[in-house]
Formats: sequence, C-alpha cells, structure tokens
Amino acid sequence: MIKNFKWLLLVSLTFVACNSEDEPVVDPNSTDGTPLTAGTADFSKYVALGDSFAAGFSDNALFMEGQKNSYPNIIATQFALVGGGEFTTPFMNDNVGGFSSGGVQVPGFGPRLWFNPLTSSPLPVSGVSTTDISTHLSGSFNNMGIPGARSFHLTFSGYGSSAGNPYFARFASSPTATVLEDALAQDPTFFSLWIGGNDVLGYATSGGLNPADITAPATFDAVYNSIVGQLAAGGRKGVVANLPYVSTLPYFTTVPHNPVPLDATTAAQLNAGFAAYNNGLLFAQSNGLLSADEVARRTISFSASSTNRVVMVDEYLTNLTAFGIPSYRQATNEDLIVLPARAFIGTTVGGNPAQVNGVSVPLGDQWVLSKNEILEVKTATDAYNQTIQSAATANGLAFVDAKAVMDQLSSTGIVANNYTLTSAYVTGATFSLDGVHPSPRGYALIANKFLEAINTSYGSNFKGVNVGLYRILYPQDPANF
Repeated sequence: MIKNFKWLLLVSLTFVACNSEDEPVVDPNSTDGTPLTAGTADFSKYVALGDSFAAGFSDNALFMEGQKNSYPNIIATQFALVGGGEFTTPFMNDNVGGFSSGGVQVPGFGPRLWFNPLTSSPLPVSGVSTTDISTHLSGSFNNMGIPGARSFHLTFSGYGSSAGNPYFARFASSPTATVLEDALAQDPTFFSLWIGGNDVLGYATSGGLNPADITAPATFDAVYNSIVGQLAAGGRKGVVANLPYVSTLPYFTTVPHNPVPLDATTAAQLNAGFAAYNNGLLFAQSNGLLSADEVARRTISFSASSTNRVVMVDEYLTNLTAFGIPSYRQATNEDLIVLPARAFIGTTVGGNPAQVNGVSVPLGDQWVLSKNEILEVKTATDAYNQTIQSAATANGLAFVDAKAVMDQLSSTGIVANNYTLTSAYVTGATFSLDGVHPSPRGYALIANKFLEAINTSYGSNFKGVNVGLYRILYPQDPANF
C-alpha cells in the first residue's frame, strides 16, 4: 500500500510539473499577457525630434520634472523593456524652469506656473532659474524636442547659435549644426517625429496678428518630406503624428465669448454710448456701403444679463475708418477668446470706470482669434496633415492621429485606466496651466497613443503606462515633487 502511494505521488508531481511548463507566460507590460516583443522594430537607439511637446514643456516653462514626464521619456521606459538603450535628455538644472542670466530670470523664459486654489488662478513660482542661458552641455542627447521649433527650424543651420534657439544652443554639437544633423549623427535605429504645431500656434496665440506667422503649406511640405526622407533612409523605422487644430486647446476654449454680467442701468448706459456707432452703421447702409447682414453683425447691444458678449475689433469687417466708423462688433460663439484675456476683460483703462476693456473699450486683435482667423489656421493645419499622412504612408511609418485624439478629448473625453481625460482647463487633467502644453497625465496619454501606433505597424505589444500614476498639476514647492 505504501509503495502504491509513493507511485501515485510521483505521477501527480510529474503531471503538475508538465502543466506548469505548458501554462502561458503572463507579462503585465504586454497587451495580451504574452511575452513583450519589439516586433520588427529595433529600439536600441531611439531619438525623438519635435518641439515643446517632445521636450516636456509644461506650465509655461521647461523644467527638470516636466522633462522627465515628456512623452518620449515615457516611451523610452517602455522600449527599455525590449532592449531599448539609454535615453538621454538635456535636463534643465531645476524645477523653477526657464533660463537666467547673471542671476536674473530671462523674460519670456519661465518661471513655471503653479495653481493657487485660493484665487483659482495660475501664478509663477518664486525663485530664479539656475539654468544659465549661456551654459553649453557636452555630449549627444536622444530627446531633441526643442521648444519653439517650427518645421523648417529642424533643418536650419545656425539654429543652435546664440542668435538661434537657446534651448537647442545649450546642447547643439556646434553653432552651425542642425537638429536633424545632430539626430542622424547618432545613427538611430528608431525615431519619433511630431512637428508642425508651432507652424500655426504663434499666429493663433497672438490672436492672428501677423499672417506671416503661418508657415506656407508648400514650405511645410518640402521641409517635412525632406526630414522624413532622411530619417527613414535605409528602411529605418519610426513613428510620426499629425496635428490637432490648435483652436481646440484650452488656451482658446476656456474664456467664453459672453462673460460680461450687467444690470439694467449699466446696460442702458452702454447702449447709449454705442448709439452713435450703431447709427453710423445705418448711415453706411443707406449709402450702399454696408449690407443689412453686416449691419446686423456689427450692431452692438447690451442687456440686463450675465451673458453679454464682449466687444472686439475685427479687421475683416468692411473698412469704414475713412467715414469715422471703426471696425467693431460683438463676439459670437464662432470666435475664440485667448486664455490671458480672462484677467484682462473687465479691467479699466487708467482706472476710469467708464473705460472697461471688452465692454466700453473693444478688445484688440491680440485678445481674440476671430472666425476668419480660425479658418486660416484650420486650412493650413489640414494641408500640413495631408503632408504628414502621405509621408507616413510612403515611408511605411507608424502614424498617430493626434487630431482625432484631440477631437475626442474636446468632445466625449477619453477614458484610460478608469480616469476620464478631457481638454477642459485644469479640471480635464490633460493640459497644464498654460492651456497649450500637456500635464504629466496628458503626456502619459500621448505616449500610450504613440505606443499603440507602434504596435499596429511593427507588431510589438506594449500595454503602455498607467496614466493614473501621473500627476495632473505640479506643486508650488519643488520639494514636494
């Protein structure tokens, strides 16, 4: 009996051993639990080219912690799981952000913003950046995201000089080197390229002041195809992304077109003040200078309401300045008020209570992206996206439809890891306090979208990162990072 029991035990152990060998290996980092694979791609030397999004710019500044949470850095952590090599970044010195010179913060370059819950508004952090604008870093870097870069800047000789871009100048191999040359010099095995946002963004954030700030689509097409052609030479694999409409960013969608509360007395006073202007429009119509439709669009009227529309200048209106009639109208829901205007609308000129910006004093062009200007941005972006899609197809590259991602963020939102991300300012969790650049959680979402595209094109099976592990806002005190 004992002999038989030993025999049965031996058979049972053998059966268990065989079963354990047959069980599939579960990898929590893969999409399907099977062993993680790079597919047909080689991630041993990854370089990322792009603008401020690639750099990890956030809260209106470039700073160390933001760079750590850039989408290329997040992607590189996943590549490292399947043989990806070291991914180096030209880190800033601290978390104040931006540059200093002679111990003084350089205007226009930081510091970063933090959210003050008492005022529900962003404020600059205290302190001065320890990243001197004249300091040059040695070595080569995998993250070649350059804040402010437009498409043609990646091939511009001299962009790394003191007269070029200080972000690139601090780590360019030479003052005459181009971003593309320094990337190719590393002989990468894989690349990411997301460029083109700044080719319209400067025009949009300035309220459409200078049409020359929009890169001509023909220029973009030639430059982009040249860049991709060199990066993809010899069959090198990579991933590219198209461009969302910048007009869907929180920078343009947070301030409503009708934020002015008025009582009956104030509304009547304002209507009396604009009576001469409105009568001038009727005079112009009677003399054949304006159509009835334009008169209706230009007529200014207020009421006792909490949702009066702001008054704005619109250079696309028929020019009647020769007749003493300015180009004023009230904004509609087809116009976009820029984010900084929320601290400007309702302020007074010289302390005069009768001169209220956005009400009795029309908003200048820099505060509003008008319907016509939005169309100009859209037309250029559509042309850029056609170029990007064609280049991706022609070179067999992975493609991220960032426009579709942004469209979803600004409509239904995107659910990831049980969190709902939207494009709402602050509360949507996706964008930082400057209203343009992502939060850490937003960058994690972007990284996952890139990884999904890579999986589709090259047969890898990256699950991506848990976006819930990435913060929404950075604290005021860097010590709390």
